[in-house]
Amino acid sequence: MAGTKNHDYHILPPDIWPIVGAFTALAMTSGMALWMHDNPAGKYIMLIGVAGLALTFFSWFSNIVKEAHEGHHTPVVQLHLRYGMILFIASEVMFFVGWFWAFFDFSLFPSDLTEVVGGQFPPKAIEAVLDPFDLPLLNTLILLCSGTTVTWAHHCLIHGDRDGLKKGLWLTVLLGLTFTAIQAYEYAHAPFPFGENTYGSAFYMATGFHGFHVIVGTIFLIVCLKRVYNGDFTPRHHFGFEAAAWYWHFVDVVWLFLFVCIYVWGGWGYPIH
Repeated sequence: MAGTKNHDYHILPPDIWPIVGAFTALAMTSGMALWMHDNPAGKYIMLIGVAGLALTFFSWFSNIVKEAHEGHHTPVVQLHLRYGMILFIASEVMFFVGWFWAFFDFSLFPSDLTEVVGGQFPPKAIEAVLDPFDLPLLNTLILLCSGTTVTWAHHCLIHGDRDGLKKGLWLTVLLGLTFTAIQAYEYAHAPFPFGENTYGSAFYMATGFHGFHVIVGTIFLIVCLKRVYNGDFTPRHHFGFEAAAWYWHFVDVVWLFLFVCIYVWGGWGYPIH
């Protein structure tokens, strides 16, 4: 019969959100560029873009959840969703490779930047660096603990323990918020500013973007927690939660590299704050 579905794929109906997302992303990036060039209208264009993107994310992901409830996420569709998440995380890995590359380029070849850093790294303008075994070590322990709690939550979900799932997610969200609060305190009391030299720029861009990813991951987990209370996720169908857990573990691993390379190795032998 014409129109009969005889395959495992889900053919998406026409939707406005991809084109809305494209235009609002354009507005956000264009507004940001204008704002950085002191155009008074830039920040308003950027805010419109941010609001549009937030609406796009909420509406688009709501449609995906609705599709799951309607039974469209067959094993084949779930497999392709996993492929998509893996490729997204791979692109995020390459994003951080750029910041690590910049930091190692500055630190391993300071003689190439003699006029900028005085032939040494950290530059002579940096009087002290952050003690890696103070707040950064505490944040490392917090993120490692959050990795165990989200794994516990996943284990509980697979075995049908809804109470343990809620507790594990609550703990992970609280640990993520604690990490962000400590990072903000660290920035407020750092002995060097952003943008005055290569060390400060590389440090804040790498750790700052990681902090942004922690915030995104925390929001991701909060949405999963709300869905758990709504009765979503089963031991066999819970890719939304699984994607959040993958993302959170990615954030954990990136932080371990940041801690070892930038906090410990990057300031080794330098006066600490």
